[in-house]
Amino acid sequence: MEGTKTGTRTCPYCAEEIPLAAARCRYCRGRVAAFDPARWHRSHPERRIAGVASAIGHALAVPIAAVRLVFIVLTFVTHLGPVLYGALWLLIPYAPGERSRLERWLESALEWLGRWRSEPQGPTAPRTPPNGPDRDVRGFDTLPGEPLP
Repeated sequence: MEGTKTGTRTCPYCAEEIPLAAARCRYCRGRVAAFDPARWHRSHPERRIAGVASAIGHALAVPIAAVRLVFIVLTFVTHLGPVLYGALWLLIPYAPGERSRLERWLESALEWLGRWRSEPQGPTAPRTPPNGPDRDVRGFDTLPGEPLP
C-alpha cells in the first residue's frame, strides 16, 4: 500500500497518492485511517479527562468538540454518556502499541486465578500433632499417666 514517493500511500477509493499520516483523502474525502489500530489511542495532546473523545476524534477524523458534544447529549438524553465513556476508557489503550486497561486487568485476573487454582487445596501429608508424636491424636494435651486438666 506504500506509494512511489516516500511518506505517501495510495487511497483505496480513488487510487490517488496521499500522505501516509492522512486520515482522509484530499481528493475523494474518503476516510482511510478510521479503523487503523495504531490511531486508536488516548495519549493525544488534545485530551482533557481521559482522552476518549480525542481518541475517537482522531481515529474517525471528526472534530473533537463534536465528539464531546455527543457525549454530553447522550448524558442528558439517555444517561448513557458516562457509561459509554467509561467502557471506551477501558477498551482504548493509552498509547499506540500498548494493551488496553481491560486487557491488562483480565490478564492479571487470569494470572491470579491460575495461581489460586495451582495451590494445594488440602493437606498433602498426614499431620503430626503440634507438640510431637507423644501427644494424643484426639487433640488432648496430656501424656499417658499424667493427670487430666
